[in-house]
Amino acid sequence: MKALNPIVTAIPPSATLAISSKAAELKAQGEKICAFAAGEPDFDTPDCIKRACAAALEANKTRYVAAAGLPALREALCEKLATANKIAYEPSQVIVANGGKHALSQVFQTMLQPGDEVIIPAPYWLSYPEMVRVAGGTPVFVETHVEDHFLMTPEQFEAAITPRTKAVVICSPSNPTGMMYTPAQLRAIGEVAIKHDLWVVSDEIYERMAYGEVEQASMASFGPEFYEHTVTVNGFSKTYAMTGWRLGYAAAPKAFAKALSSLQSHMASAPNTFAQWGALAALKEAEPDVQKMVAAFKTRRDRIHALISAIPGVKCPKPQGAFYVFPNIAEYGMGSLEFAQRLLEAKHVAVVPGIAFGNDRCVRLSYACSMENIEEGVGRMAEFCAELRK
Repeated sequence: MKALNPIVTAIPPSATLAISSKAAELKAQGEKICAFAAGEPDFDTPDCIKRACAAALEANKTRYVAAAGLPALREALCEKLATANKIAYEPSQVIVANGGKHALSQVFQTMLQPGDEVIIPAPYWLSYPEMVRVAGGTPVFVETHVEDHFLMTPEQFEAAITPRTKAVVICSPSNPTGMMYTPAQLRAIGEVAIKHDLWVVSDEIYERMAYGEVEQASMASFGPEFYEHTVTVNGFSKTYAMTGWRLGYAAAPKAFAKALSSLQSHMASAPNTFAQWGALAALKEAEPDVQKMVAAFKTRRDRIHALISAIPGVKCPKPQGAFYVFPNIAEYGMGSLEFAQRLLEAKHVAVVPGIAFGNDRCVRLSYACSMENIEEGVGRMAEFCAELRK
């Protein structure tokens, strides 16, 4: 058999696979697992969204639409971007994709030439590096630290730039840390990108999970030069509890959007038609549901942070958004994978090792779960840490 694409075969298996498999095995044996691995809201999709999708199916809205997405949805997204994000786009500049991940992947394919470098602050969402590599690029990591709330400084960013640098990825609020850049910090990052004529890929998928300590801002809103250097990526999964619906979008300057739309026409034809009618209802009708979910996440955030911060030797900055905490467990003298494996075996608590996100000193816990799970699971984690300290 002829060789497969080495870029694809070099993609590593999930660093969390062993944890997931062991947790499933224990659960099958009847053990109660306190799971903190979920990267999706634990709420149901709001009824208004489901009704709109069902109505579209009943009306036989099941054929192809424009490659870049349902025109009515793209118009509504332009209204949302103008009012909520203070960015003016035309419908032709918005491309609806099969999830935020699909949108990001296509953005990198549109943007990168072989050998182009993309700067990614670490810790990072684990798919960024692989998307860059598959698109022919090279990820370049900038390490951030718990003492700095895991935020990359403009100085760190500029020091990482080489003649091959093409772009930087910014995710605020962050997965896995939950930390946010202030508008001033974002602007400073953008100014460096403009100075060196780089693209900013602004991943804003968690924008609504911002809890008030830091103002949520969009890079492209800061002025014409920021706008021309930024591709904004977002989606419906996190805000509207629509992870399985697979709908995201990218908004970009005209020439970039035209190329991105052309790529999608050949890669995917178009996003799911009837799901897009549900997404349109999400934008127009689901705000009360979103506010309830965000309020619940904030309450959980406060509780899980208080519990984890009370564990001796654990450093955990209070997350300002998303639905993750990223405590530093380095004082316990082991890497994140060993910590996660031993915690699962000893206390039946499943967390994600930070090595999956480029930081082997931390673990990620999602609070997209019940308050009961938070209380019991973090309590078990505290017992585990106390036993390690003996």
